[in-house]
Amino acid sequence: MYRTRSPADEEVIDVLIAISQVSARLARKLKVLSAQSQSEEGGKSHEQNERNGSDHQRAPRCCCRY
Repeated sequence: MYRTRSPADEEVIDVLIAISQVSARLARKLKVLSAQSQSEEGGKSHEQNERNGSDHQRAPRCCCRY
């Protein structure tokens, strides 16, 4: 049912784990830098990827019946 992993499979797994760890470390560093820059600017500015709910409203349903 389960096949044994080849050395190539193990290497791919190791590389993917390393990429994941580096990505997590970069995300933490970016979060710290973002918090520092916001505190220096005196607050939170409108960010590109920020969602506040008002920009993503659905269109009202049509209630016209013929």
